[in-house]
Amino acid sequence: MTWTTLLMAWYKINKRSFPWRQSTDPYSVWLSEIILQQTRVAQGTPYYKSFIENFPTVNHLAAAKEQQVLKLWQGLGYYSRARNLHYTAKVIVSEYDSVFPKTFEELLTLKGIGDYTASAISSICFNEPQAVIDGNVYRVLSRYFGKDTPIDASYALKEFKILATELMGRESPGEFNQALMEFGALQCKPKKPVCNTCPFQNVCTAFNQNLVSKLPQKKNKIKVTDKYFNYLVFETPNKKTLLHQRTTKGIWQYLYEFPLVESLNVLNINEISEASLISRYTKIKDTSVSKINEIPIRHKLSHQQLYITYWKVKTNILLEEGMFENEVHNYPVPSVLEKFIKKFYL
Repeated sequence: MTWTTLLMAWYKINKRSFPWRQSTDPYSVWLSEIILQQTRVAQGTPYYKSFIENFPTVNHLAAAKEQQVLKLWQGLGYYSRARNLHYTAKVIVSEYDSVFPKTFEELLTLKGIGDYTASAISSICFNEPQAVIDGNVYRVLSRYFGKDTPIDASYALKEFKILATELMGRESPGEFNQALMEFGALQCKPKKPVCNTCPFQNVCTAFNQNLVSKLPQKKNKIKVTDKYFNYLVFETPNKKTLLHQRTTKGIWQYLYEFPLVESLNVLNINEISEASLISRYTKIKDTSVSKINEIPIRHKLSHQQLYITYWKVKTNILLEEGMFENEVHNYPVPSVLEKFIKKFYL
């Protein structure tokens, strides 16, 4: 029995049921693949269902307002995915007459669709033999073949894609891709892989050479930096507060947040009360400031660790700008702010 035959037999028994696996509609596959990038299946599934419910076709997504798309995406992170999703939906509707391109090369021309997503759509929906390479595939192939190629090297994608393509064959490329990713997710897991029931145990290089914990390899370790965020939550007699949209590139671009003071360390009340800090966002000088959370909230991102403190800025002067407090819930904000808003504005 060949390696691929063993894999497909395993997949037939262990295949999980997901809503996007119910059809080969390219819109559904595209949507699921974009949502599941950098996101666990358990977390991404409710978002997929919500998007399908609100935007059942690419035409509905294209016609939506960006704020609505970002609000539904709220909590998934990597918000450029949502903006690219929305942009590409408009392109498919306007330039492709609402019909998805059918080839890998055509799909690659669309914004937000890289090698991985183009391979998934073209193989699953149009039976094109394009191997999908993600973290699961890197891990399975690295361990089985004992490959020490750093998976974050520039040449790794091409090398692993050639290998996966050789294993794939041409009969059912979409099923093969899903089987290989599923095997990595359920059997050949990053930590505590289920080697005792693995169908490849006897011929797996990593298992037989005690290399499971060492493969796959990376050459670059992510350096995590600490940042300190101080959010100013204005409270006024007319129940208005301030939210600003982040327009600078980086985390949370185009999402909304309270006026922000970044610092090199934790600020005390005297430092945050300085008129120079408050005056960045309002001309109001008659304010009283108090700390809402005594201990900074730690929020981990892939390359950053944020320490967030919320400060109540109370004034008796009415705010003309800003928005009413009961409207704050309507704006797309980072997940850590959403948690605060739900608790603070009951």
